[in-house]
Amino acid sequence: MVNVGVIGCGYWGPKHVRNFHELEEAQLTMVCDLDEDRLERVKTQYPYVETALNPKDLLRGNVDAVVIATPVGTHYQLAKKALLHDKHVLIEKPVSTSSREVLDLIELADKRNLIVMVGHTYEYHPAVDFLRELVQSGELGDIYNIDASRLNLGLFRPDANVLWDLAPHDICIVLSLLDDEPIEVSARGSHHIDPHLCDVAYIELLFASGTMCNVHVSWLHPRKIRELTIVGSKKMAVYDDVSEAEKIHIYDKGLAVAASTNNNGFATWPPNYHYGDVVIPFITNAEPLKLECSHFIQSIVEGIKPRSDGLAGLRVTSILEAANRSLLNGGEREKLTPTRTIAEASKATIS
Repeated sequence: MVNVGVIGCGYWGPKHVRNFHELEEAQLTMVCDLDEDRLERVKTQYPYVETALNPKDLLRGNVDAVVIATPVGTHYQLAKKALLHDKHVLIEKPVSTSSREVLDLIELADKRNLIVMVGHTYEYHPAVDFLRELVQSGELGDIYNIDASRLNLGLFRPDANVLWDLAPHDICIVLSLLDDEPIEVSARGSHHIDPHLCDVAYIELLFASGTMCNVHVSWLHPRKIRELTIVGSKKMAVYDDVSEAEKIHIYDKGLAVAASTNNNGFATWPPNYHYGDVVIPFITNAEPLKLECSHFIQSIVEGIKPRSDGLAGLRVTSILEAANRSLLNGGEREKLTPTRTIAEASKATIS
Protein backbone atom coordinates (compact mmCIF):
# COMPACT_ATOMS: atom_id res chain seq x y z
CA MET A 1 0.00 0.00 0.00
CA VAL A 2 1.48 3.35 -1.09
CA ASN A 3 0.63 6.33 1.11
CA VAL A 4 -0.13 9.37 -1.02
CA GLY A 5 -0.25 13.07 -0.15
CA VAL A 6 -1.72 15.78 -2.39
CA ILE A 7 -0.49 19.37 -2.36
CA GLY A 8 -2.98 21.80 -3.90
CA CYS A 9 -6.79 21.67 -3.95
CA GLY A 10 -7.61 24.16 -6.70
CA TYR A 11 -8.73 22.66 -10.03
CA TRP A 12 -6.80 19.40 -10.51
CA GLY A 13 -6.04 18.66 -6.86
CA PRO A 14 -9.58 17.50 -5.89
CA LYS A 15 -9.62 15.19 -8.92
CA HIS A 16 -6.40 13.55 -7.71
CA VAL A 17 -7.79 13.33 -4.19
CA ARG A 18 -10.88 11.50 -5.44
CA ASN A 19 -8.91 9.09 -7.63
CA PHE A 20 -6.33 8.14 -5.03
CA HIS A 21 -9.14 7.70 -2.51
CA GLU A 22 -10.78 5.21 -4.89
CA LEU A 23 -7.61 3.26 -5.81
CA GLU A 24 -7.29 0.00 -3.87
CA GLU A 25 -3.50 -0.04 -4.18
CA ALA A 26 -3.08 3.44 -2.66
CA GLN A 27 -3.94 5.10 0.62
CA LEU A 28 -4.80 8.80 0.52
CA THR A 29 -3.07 9.97 3.69
CA MET A 30 -2.81 13.75 3.70
CA VAL A 31 -3.97 16.79 1.72
CA CYS A 32 -2.36 20.22 1.86
CA ASP A 33 -3.60 23.62 0.72
CA LEU A 34 -3.21 27.25 1.82
CA ASP A 35 -6.98 27.73 1.83
CA GLU A 36 -8.70 26.51 5.01
CA ASP A 37 -12.13 26.39 3.31
CA ARG A 38 -10.82 23.97 0.71
CA LEU A 39 -9.37 21.76 3.43
CA GLU A 40 -12.69 21.80 5.26
CA ARG A 41 -14.40 20.50 2.15
CA VAL A 42 -11.81 17.72 1.87
CA LYS A 43 -12.28 16.83 5.54
CA THR A 44 -16.06 16.70 5.12
CA GLN A 45 -15.81 14.36 2.15
CA TYR A 46 -12.89 12.26 3.40
CA PRO A 47 -12.97 12.34 7.23
CA TYR A 48 -10.05 9.93 7.62
CA VAL A 49 -7.62 12.15 5.67
CA GLU A 50 -5.23 14.44 7.53
CA THR A 51 -5.01 18.04 6.32
CA ALA A 52 -2.25 20.63 6.53
CA LEU A 53 -1.80 24.28 5.63
CA ASN A 54 1.97 23.97 5.32
CA PRO A 55 3.60 21.61 2.76
CA LYS A 56 6.39 20.98 5.28
CA ASP A 57 3.92 19.14 7.50
CA LEU A 58 2.92 16.88 4.62
CA LEU A 59 6.52 16.15 3.64
CA ARG A 60 7.35 15.22 7.23
CA GLY A 61 4.27 13.04 7.44
CA ASN A 62 3.73 9.37 6.67
CA VAL A 63 3.57 9.65 2.88
CA ASP A 64 5.53 7.71 0.28
CA ALA A 65 4.47 9.77 -2.74
CA VAL A 66 3.39 13.36 -3.32
CA VAL A 67 1.10 14.80 -5.97
CA ILE A 68 1.80 18.46 -6.77
CA ALA A 69 -1.22 20.28 -8.21
CA THR A 70 -0.32 23.89 -7.50
CA PRO A 71 0.43 26.91 -9.75
CA VAL A 72 3.26 26.15 -12.17
CA GLY A 73 5.62 28.67 -10.56
CA THR A 74 5.65 26.60 -7.35
CA HIS A 75 6.18 23.17 -8.95
CA TYR A 76 9.96 23.12 -8.96
CA GLN A 77 10.58 24.08 -5.34
CA LEU A 78 7.84 21.80 -4.00
CA ALA A 79 9.00 18.86 -6.12
CA LYS A 80 12.62 19.35 -5.13
CA LYS A 81 11.74 19.44 -1.43
CA ALA A 82 9.63 16.31 -1.83
CA LEU A 83 12.50 14.45 -3.52
CA LEU A 84 14.91 15.58 -0.80
CA HIS A 85 12.46 14.05 1.69
CA ASP A 86 12.66 10.79 -0.34
CA LYS A 87 9.14 11.03 -1.72
CA HIS A 88 8.13 9.91 -5.21
CA VAL A 89 6.55 12.79 -7.14
CA LEU A 90 3.70 13.24 -9.61
CA ILE A 91 3.66 16.82 -10.92
CA GLU A 92 0.78 18.36 -12.84
CA LYS A 93 1.60 19.75 -16.27
CA PRO A 94 3.65 21.64 -17.12
CA VAL A 95 6.43 20.51 -14.78
CA SER A 96 8.04 23.92 -15.04
CA THR A 97 8.55 26.78 -17.45
CA SER A 98 12.31 26.10 -17.27
CA SER A 99 14.08 23.13 -18.87
CA ARG A 100 16.94 23.62 -16.44
CA GLU A 101 14.60 23.09 -13.49
CA VAL A 102 13.11 19.95 -15.08
CA LEU A 103 16.61 18.55 -15.65
CA ASP A 104 17.48 19.27 -12.04
CA LEU A 105 14.46 17.26 -10.84
CA ILE A 106 15.28 14.36 -13.19
CA GLU A 107 18.87 14.21 -11.97
CA LEU A 108 17.88 14.47 -8.31
CA ALA A 109 15.32 11.68 -8.68
CA ASP A 110 17.88 9.45 -10.43
CA LYS A 111 20.41 9.97 -7.65
CA ARG A 112 17.87 9.09 -4.97
CA ASN A 113 16.25 6.24 -6.95
CA LEU A 114 12.85 7.94 -6.94
CA ILE A 115 10.04 8.30 -9.48
CA VAL A 116 9.30 11.65 -11.13
CA MET A 117 6.16 11.50 -13.22
CA VAL A 118 4.36 14.26 -15.11
CA GLY A 119 0.58 14.70 -15.26
CA HIS A 120 0.24 14.29 -19.03
CA THR A 121 -3.25 12.85 -18.64
CA TYR A 122 -3.78 12.30 -22.37
CA GLU A 123 -0.85 9.87 -22.42
CA TYR A 124 -3.27 7.52 -20.66
CA HIS A 125 -6.44 8.32 -22.57
CA PRO A 126 -7.92 5.21 -24.27
CA ALA A 127 -8.76 7.30 -27.37
CA VAL A 128 -5.14 8.45 -27.68
CA ASP A 129 -3.96 4.86 -27.21
CA PHE A 130 -6.23 3.85 -30.10
CA LEU A 131 -4.96 6.69 -32.31
CA ARG A 132 -1.35 5.82 -31.50
CA GLU A 133 -1.87 2.23 -32.66
CA LEU A 134 -3.69 3.51 -35.75
CA VAL A 135 -0.80 5.81 -36.71
CA GLN A 136 1.99 3.38 -35.81
CA SER A 137 0.35 0.51 -37.71
CA GLY A 138 0.50 2.54 -40.93
CA GLU A 139 -3.25 2.30 -41.55
CA LEU A 140 -3.42 6.06 -42.17
CA GLY A 141 -0.31 5.96 -44.36
CA ASP A 142 2.30 8.71 -44.21
CA ILE A 143 1.15 11.46 -41.86
CA TYR A 144 0.95 14.72 -43.78
CA ASN A 145 -0.25 16.99 -41.01
CA ILE A 146 -2.05 17.17 -37.66
CA ASP A 147 -4.35 19.99 -36.62
CA ALA A 148 -5.38 20.38 -32.97
CA SER A 149 -7.79 22.84 -31.37
CA ARG A 150 -8.30 23.29 -27.61
CA LEU A 151 -10.70 26.18 -27.13
CA ASN A 152 -13.05 27.39 -24.41
CA LEU A 153 -14.17 30.51 -22.56
CA GLY A 154 -11.58 30.53 -19.74
CA LEU A 155 -10.42 29.35 -17.29
CA PHE A 156 -8.08 32.35 -17.15
CA ARG A 157 -4.94 31.86 -15.07
CA PRO A 158 -2.84 34.65 -13.60
CA ASP A 159 0.35 32.57 -13.41
CA ALA A 160 0.73 31.33 -17.01
CA ASN A 161 -0.38 32.28 -20.51
CA VAL A 162 -2.70 30.14 -22.62
CA LEU A 163 0.24 28.50 -24.37
CA TRP A 164 1.62 27.07 -21.12
CA ASP A 165 -1.84 26.24 -19.80
CA LEU A 166 -3.50 24.40 -22.70
CA ALA A 167 -0.86 23.48 -25.30
CA PRO A 168 0.92 20.80 -23.18
CA HIS A 169 -2.06 18.49 -23.71
CA ASP A 170 -1.95 18.56 -27.51
CA ILE A 171 1.82 18.62 -27.73
CA CYS A 172 2.14 15.46 -25.64
CA ILE A 173 -0.61 13.80 -27.75
CA VAL A 174 1.23 14.62 -31.00
CA LEU A 175 4.60 13.44 -29.63
CA SER A 176 2.95 10.22 -28.51
CA LEU A 177 1.24 9.60 -31.86
CA LEU A 178 4.33 10.24 -33.98
CA ASP A 179 6.85 8.81 -31.50
CA ASP A 180 9.14 11.61 -32.59
CA GLU A 181 10.24 15.10 -31.60
CA PRO A 182 9.87 18.25 -33.73
CA ILE A 183 12.91 19.99 -35.13
CA GLU A 184 11.41 23.50 -35.24
CA VAL A 185 8.59 25.41 -33.58
CA SER A 186 6.98 28.80 -34.03
CA ALA A 187 4.11 30.56 -32.29
CA ARG A 188 1.95 33.63 -32.70
CA GLY A 189 -0.63 34.95 -30.28
CA SER A 190 -2.48 37.92 -28.87
CA HIS A 191 -3.77 39.27 -25.58
CA HIS A 192 -7.14 40.89 -25.06
CA ILE A 193 -8.08 40.70 -21.38
CA ASP A 194 -4.73 41.05 -19.60
CA PRO A 195 -1.96 42.96 -21.42
CA HIS A 196 0.63 40.70 -19.80
CA LEU A 197 -0.98 37.36 -20.69
CA CYS A 198 -1.47 35.86 -24.15
CA ASP A 199 -4.99 34.39 -24.25
CA VAL A 200 -5.08 33.14 -27.88
CA ALA A 201 -2.17 31.35 -29.55
CA TYR A 202 -1.28 29.37 -32.69
CA ILE A 203 1.67 26.99 -32.55
CA GLU A 204 3.36 25.28 -35.50
CA LEU A 205 5.54 22.19 -35.05
CA LEU A 206 7.71 20.88 -37.88
CA PHE A 207 9.09 17.32 -37.88
CA ALA A 208 12.06 15.95 -39.83
CA SER A 209 9.71 13.57 -41.67
CA GLY A 210 7.94 16.58 -43.18
CA THR A 211 4.87 16.21 -40.95
CA MET A 212 3.55 19.55 -39.78
CA CYS A 213 1.38 20.07 -36.73
CA ASN A 214 -0.69 23.14 -35.90
CA VAL A 215 -2.10 23.73 -32.42
CA HIS A 216 -4.73 26.40 -31.75
CA VAL A 217 -5.36 27.22 -28.07
CA SER A 218 -7.68 29.88 -26.70
CA TRP A 219 -9.35 31.08 -23.51
CA LEU A 220 -11.66 33.25 -25.63
CA HIS A 221 -14.03 31.03 -27.55
CA PRO A 222 -17.82 30.63 -27.34
CA ARG A 223 -17.72 26.82 -27.51
CA LYS A 224 -15.70 24.13 -25.79
CA ILE A 225 -13.70 22.42 -28.52
CA ARG A 226 -11.11 19.68 -28.07
CA GLU A 227 -10.50 18.28 -31.51
CA LEU A 228 -7.56 16.76 -33.34
CA THR A 229 -7.45 15.88 -37.05
CA ILE A 230 -4.83 13.57 -38.56
CA VAL A 231 -4.39 13.69 -42.34
CA GLY A 232 -2.62 10.66 -43.80
CA SER A 233 -1.78 9.56 -47.32
CA LYS A 234 -4.25 6.64 -47.07
CA LYS A 235 -6.89 7.68 -44.53
CA MET A 236 -7.77 10.48 -42.17
CA ALA A 237 -8.96 10.49 -38.55
CA VAL A 238 -10.73 13.00 -36.32
CA TYR A 239 -10.64 12.80 -32.53
CA ASP A 240 -13.34 14.79 -30.72
CA ASP A 241 -12.71 14.61 -26.99
CA VAL A 242 -15.90 16.53 -26.18
CA SER A 243 -18.07 13.82 -27.76
CA GLU A 244 -19.32 11.27 -25.25
CA ALA A 245 -20.07 8.33 -27.56
CA GLU A 246 -18.23 8.95 -30.86
CA LYS A 247 -14.77 10.19 -29.97
CA ILE A 248 -13.00 8.94 -33.11
CA HIS A 249 -14.06 8.91 -36.77
CA ILE A 250 -11.80 7.21 -39.33
CA TYR A 251 -12.40 8.47 -42.88
CA ASP A 252 -11.40 6.33 -45.84
CA LYS A 253 -10.80 9.48 -47.87
CA GLY A 254 -7.85 10.80 -49.76
CA LEU A 255 -6.32 11.60 -53.11
CA ALA A 256 -3.50 10.30 -55.23
CA VAL A 257 -1.61 11.70 -58.18
CA ALA A 258 -0.82 9.23 -60.96
CA ALA A 259 2.77 8.08 -61.11
CA SER A 260 2.94 8.73 -64.85
CA THR A 261 3.93 12.15 -66.22
CA ASN A 262 2.90 14.15 -69.25
CA ASN A 263 5.14 15.59 -71.96
CA ASN A 264 6.11 18.52 -69.74
CA GLY A 265 7.45 16.20 -67.04
CA PHE A 266 4.63 16.98 -64.58
CA ALA A 267 2.49 14.35 -62.85
CA THR A 268 -0.79 13.60 -64.60
CA TRP A 269 -3.46 16.03 -63.43
CA PRO A 270 -6.05 16.15 -61.87
CA PRO A 271 -5.42 13.80 -58.92
CA ASN A 272 -7.67 10.85 -58.20
CA TYR A 273 -9.97 11.33 -55.22
CA HIS A 274 -11.42 8.39 -53.34
CA TYR A 275 -14.31 8.34 -50.88
CA GLY A 276 -14.86 5.28 -48.71
CA ASP A 277 -16.56 4.36 -45.47
CA VAL A 278 -16.46 6.22 -42.19
CA VAL A 279 -15.65 3.97 -39.23
CA ILE A 280 -16.51 4.90 -35.63
CA PRO A 281 -14.58 2.54 -33.35
CA PHE A 282 -15.64 1.73 -29.80
CA ILE A 283 -13.51 3.54 -27.21
CA THR A 284 -13.73 2.51 -23.56
CA ASN A 285 -14.87 5.27 -21.21
CA ALA A 286 -12.20 4.55 -18.57
CA GLU A 287 -11.19 7.79 -16.82
CA PRO A 288 -7.72 8.85 -18.07
CA LEU A 289 -6.76 10.47 -14.76
CA LYS A 290 -7.58 7.29 -12.86
CA LEU A 291 -5.41 5.32 -15.28
CA GLU A 292 -2.64 7.86 -14.77
CA CYS A 293 -2.86 7.68 -10.97
CA SER A 294 -2.87 3.87 -11.08
CA HIS A 295 0.18 3.90 -13.36
CA PHE A 296 1.98 6.18 -10.89
CA ILE A 297 1.42 3.69 -8.08
CA GLN A 298 2.42 0.78 -10.33
CA SER A 299 5.66 2.57 -11.27
CA ILE A 300 6.52 3.01 -7.60
CA VAL A 301 5.66 -0.56 -6.56
CA GLU A 302 7.39 -2.24 -9.51
CA GLY A 303 10.24 0.27 -9.84
CA ILE A 304 9.54 0.91 -13.52
CA LYS A 305 9.85 4.06 -15.62
CA PRO A 306 6.48 5.82 -16.04
CA ARG A 307 5.15 6.49 -19.52
CA SER A 308 5.10 10.22 -18.76
CA ASP A 309 8.44 10.34 -16.95
CA GLY A 310 10.70 13.32 -16.34
CA LEU A 311 12.07 13.19 -19.89
CA ALA A 312 8.52 13.42 -21.25
CA GLY A 313 8.07 16.54 -19.14
CA LEU A 314 11.38 17.90 -20.42
CA ARG A 315 10.27 17.34 -24.03
CA VAL A 316 7.12 19.39 -23.57
CA THR A 317 8.79 22.11 -21.50
CA SER A 318 11.65 22.61 -23.99
CA ILE A 319 9.15 22.88 -26.89
CA LEU A 320 7.02 25.38 -24.97
CA GLU A 321 10.09 27.41 -23.97
CA ALA A 322 11.04 27.74 -27.64
CA ALA A 323 7.42 28.46 -28.63
CA ASN A 324 7.24 31.19 -26.00
CA ARG A 325 10.44 32.75 -27.37
CA SER A 326 8.90 32.68 -30.84
CA LEU A 327 5.74 34.27 -29.45
CA LEU A 328 7.82 37.18 -28.18
CA ASN A 329 9.83 37.40 -31.42
CA GLY A 330 6.90 37.84 -33.78
CA GLY A 331 6.54 34.18 -34.70
CA GLU A 332 10.09 33.43 -35.87
CA ARG A 333 10.91 29.72 -36.10
CA GLU A 334 13.01 28.33 -33.26
CA LYS A 335 15.22 25.28 -33.79
CA LEU A 336 14.84 22.50 -31.21
CA THR A 337 17.46 20.23 -29.69
CA PRO A 338 16.44 16.58 -29.09
CA THR A 339 15.60 15.93 -25.45
CA ARG A 340 18.11 13.15 -24.97
CA THR A 341 20.85 15.40 -26.32
CA ILE A 342 19.91 18.04 -23.74
CA ALA A 343 19.90 15.44 -20.94
CA GLU A 344 23.23 13.90 -22.01
CA ALA A 345 24.88 17.34 -22.30
CA SER A 346 23.64 18.17 -18.80
CA LYS A 347 25.10 14.94 -17.38
CA ALA A 348 28.41 15.60 -19.11
CA THR A 349 28.57 19.09 -17.63
CA ILE A 350 27.88 17.77 -14.13
CA SER A 351 30.46 15.00 -14.40
